[in-house]
Amino acid sequence: MSRYDAVVVGSGPNGLAAAVTLARAGLAVHVVEGSDVAGGGCRTAERTRPGFRHDVCSAAHPLLALSPFFADPAFDGLRDGLLQPDVPFAHPLDGGGAATVYRSVDETADGLGPDGPAYRRLIGPLVERAEDLATSVLAPLRTLPLHPATLARFGREGSRSIDQLVGRFGSEPARALLAGAGAHAARPLSAPSTAGYGLLLTAAAHAVGWPVVAGGSAEVTDALLDELARLGGSITTGQWVRRLDELPGAEVVLLDVAPTSVPDLVGPALPDRYRRALGRYRYGSGVCKIDWALSGPVPWTAPACRRAGTLHLGGTAAAVAAAESDVWSGRHPDRPYCIVVQPGVVDRSRVDGPGETLWAYCHVPRGSDRDMTVVVAAQIERHAPGFGDLVLDATTMTATGMETYDPNFVGGDIAGGAATVLQTLSRPVLRWNPYRVPVAGVYLCSSSTPPGAGVHGMCGVYAARTALHDRFGGPPPFVR
Repeated sequence: MSRYDAVVVGSGPNGLAAAVTLARAGLAVHVVEGSDVAGGGCRTAERTRPGFRHDVCSAAHPLLALSPFFADPAFDGLRDGLLQPDVPFAHPLDGGGAATVYRSVDETADGLGPDGPAYRRLIGPLVERAEDLATSVLAPLRTLPLHPATLARFGREGSRSIDQLVGRFGSEPARALLAGAGAHAARPLSAPSTAGYGLLLTAAAHAVGWPVVAGGSAEVTDALLDELARLGGSITTGQWVRRLDELPGAEVVLLDVAPTSVPDLVGPALPDRYRRALGRYRYGSGVCKIDWALSGPVPWTAPACRRAGTLHLGGTAAAVAAAESDVWSGRHPDRPYCIVVQPGVVDRSRVDGPGETLWAYCHVPRGSDRDMTVVVAAQIERHAPGFGDLVLDATTMTATGMETYDPNFVGGDIAGGAATVLQTLSRPVLRWNPYRVPVAGVYLCSSSTPPGAGVHGMCGVYAARTALHDRFGGPPPFVR
């Protein structure tokens, strides 16, 4: 076709969710992707050795399991392929122990000794209302909450810093457990609202788990592409778009891109005020990401860690906080906070024959080109002596390499922007509807818009609803 109703630039989860939403409304939709492989942050590849399939970016998917978009029956097959480790996540500690989150709140609390009752009081009510909480947190922040009591309870605790939150616990396991979950915010743990990350992700672990996808995260992309094709949509890969006038004609264009890319794409039609506002958008810390091919499972000292899908490494809560503060200040910590995913605990399809894949990253200063493989391996060896003897091969992407791989990861920031309080409310600029670019028919649908990072698709859904309302007579975008 030489003309479509809608063209989407970028095929990450948000871009494809936008395309599916538009196609469900009966529009002719085409997606244009610069890479030869669709998926953005949801790709799987043989990065180390033939037969070892690694998730290139996202690996564990609690937000997918909570997402209203992926709850659609069209994705029943995808949800059936979500594999649940016995232990959603664990945080090994020096001395051979570990703070462990089980699916059961009670079992988790029982493992926290004297801090167990406080943990139940904090997390239990959020788990009981996890679906309501997800509906509120994954909303675009422009609507009255459907579940105000749940959101108020979450906001009261989540608006705090992790430092404040863990201060109510007396033992290190409870403190480290929440610090490790909260450090996903990639900000100093003294910063406001970092507690929200820890609480949401911990509640999700109990309510829906931290699943991996059978076969790899590329299966998420395949499910989205299958649904798009069923609806009559299409995609072109291997075509980098530098200006919007390179695209086929369309009534609307949706951009699953970083805000830094918008001025060049749109060109002089973009108002100067909006251009300057985009220039003030802040990106967060980068990541250095390592994939390992191993001859066998990681020999974690703590037995629970051998059953965990995800692990947070970094030691005590104070040590994790110190590492994250270093990164935010532009320093590379000697003992960084690391996130490790071992899909082989539930998914044997990742390797043809014997062996295991291991996925890990640590936070680094934005734009770093330092290879952190040795220090991340040391953090693993610290809690799994003999790990180095299992390594068959490894591949590393520095923070600058992450941006080369996907231009949306500016400076290696895989979250689409710093998760500050102000920027949470104003991604990417302070506007009532942040998905509208102030050029007729152009919309932004990347993770730099609300509700932000994660494989949930809701940024794309709300951008698509906005386009449908503005140009095709659809209902107001934020009416639920």
